[in-house]
Amino acid sequence: MRSQSEPAAAEPGAIARPPLVREFLLVAGLFLVYKFGRQLATGHTAEALHNAHRIWDLERTLHLPSEVDVQSALLHGDTLVHLANTYYATVHFPATLAFLVWLYLKRPAHYVWARRVLALVTAAALVLPFTFPLAPPRMLAASGLIDTARVYGPSVYGPPSSDHLSNQFAAMPSLHFGWALMVAIGMIAATRSRWRWLWLLHPAITLLVIVGTANHYWVDAIIATAMLGSALALIRPQTSSGGTPTSLRSPHRTATTAVRGTRRLVAEEPALVGAGR
Repeated sequence: MRSQSEPAAAEPGAIARPPLVREFLLVAGLFLVYKFGRQLATGHTAEALHNAHRIWDLERTLHLPSEVDVQSALLHGDTLVHLANTYYATVHFPATLAFLVWLYLKRPAHYVWARRVLALVTAAALVLPFTFPLAPPRMLAASGLIDTARVYGPSVYGPPSSDHLSNQFAAMPSLHFGWALMVAIGMIAATRSRWRWLWLLHPAITLLVIVGTANHYWVDAIIATAMLGSALALIRPQTSSGGTPTSLRSPHRTATTAVRGTRRLVAEEPALVGAGR
């Protein structure tokens, strides 16, 4: 019989929580790469604006919903558009960081899987600004959209010519949306509550915000979804020695369902916004 002073044996097949210091450095590195990596691809203003016209024309050819309809709904009141700008400026990083911290503390196996997926998506997203620089729709006069953050505040960007903290010509893909979708997928996979599908509200609101504030095109979110789907297909959950996923509740099935729902969301969200006007 084990005495009360003896530590309890580890659960068979359980995945140990990774070392805290190492994970802190890895996650901090991920955020720094995201924040500063795309600055290396600056200096392509003319090409970025040319690509913006191409994307705008492509969306019209594909009969995608107009970003103008979403922005028009936000502009019905100063409070609503201000909230959208605030969500864009303040939720992206803290929500993703809180997601990783919670998984690290409560679901170590999910944490390792989610961190690897986010790292791969972020690394892949850094390639596109070099190969396809893209100005956001707020800079495209032909779109008829306004820069809501500049007009109503708060804004996280300065004039492109003097903004040394970000590359504003790296609109594709939208990591705002890609990370938000991964947060939802991870939380749905990691929890049992019947309300867990409400986590999809985070990427849904993020999609509405990034389009309505003229920071991204629909295509930016579609490309981010495709990249996330590819990362989820490549990175498998950690397994126990018997090969059965440990503490993971069908994350790939969750991911597939969420990605399919996102595709419908891109097509249907403007209609839903219009119905509420």
